[in-house]
Amino acid sequence: MRQEIERILYDSIEVKKTIPLDLVQIACERIIHSYRNNGKLLICGNGGSAADAQHMSGEFLNRFLMERDPLPAIALSTDTSTITAIGNDYGFDQIFSKQVQAHGRANDILIGITTSGNSQNIINAAEVARQKGMYVIGFLGKDGGKLKDYCDLPIIIPSNSTPRIQECHELVMHTICEIVERELYKK
Repeated sequence: MRQEIERILYDSIEVKKTIPLDLVQIACERIIHSYRNNGKLLICGNGGSAADAQHMSGEFLNRFLMERDPLPAIALSTDTSTITAIGNDYGFDQIFSKQVQAHGRANDILIGITTSGNSQNIINAAEVARQKGMYVIGFLGKDGGKLKDYCDLPIIIPSNSTPRIQECHELVMHTICEIVERELYKK
């Protein structure tokens, strides 16, 4: 058991070394710019990535490490009445794009989180976001999938292991939250 624990932990460390730091910096800069210009974040994902979207939204809305004013962020996976109505009337592939159509504005940012990069509902949301003049950031895995072509900034974790990709997405998310908060509220 000890060897398996070590293998899992060291594998996670090795995959984290592949995080594209330059792209994380660009994501921070774009989010800071959006917030300084009255923009907001719309964040979406499915399954565990939906939980990550909600987590990230909560960190910006409430606080991360410092007491500050709330920053506008919406996790598009949280309104079950909206999701089930859209899913029932139009299909699961539209659950995020309809919300982006309603809430998204130029200068806002869409963050799509998907380990495969092939979630059609996130691809559709990215298409709508780009039509609205929004900036699209993808937290992706493997080779980026189809979504990479719809992103202004595809942050790809080049691994085939879903748990390792998700761990990297979480680290990227926390890094962005910390940097954005520090830059916007530094004394």
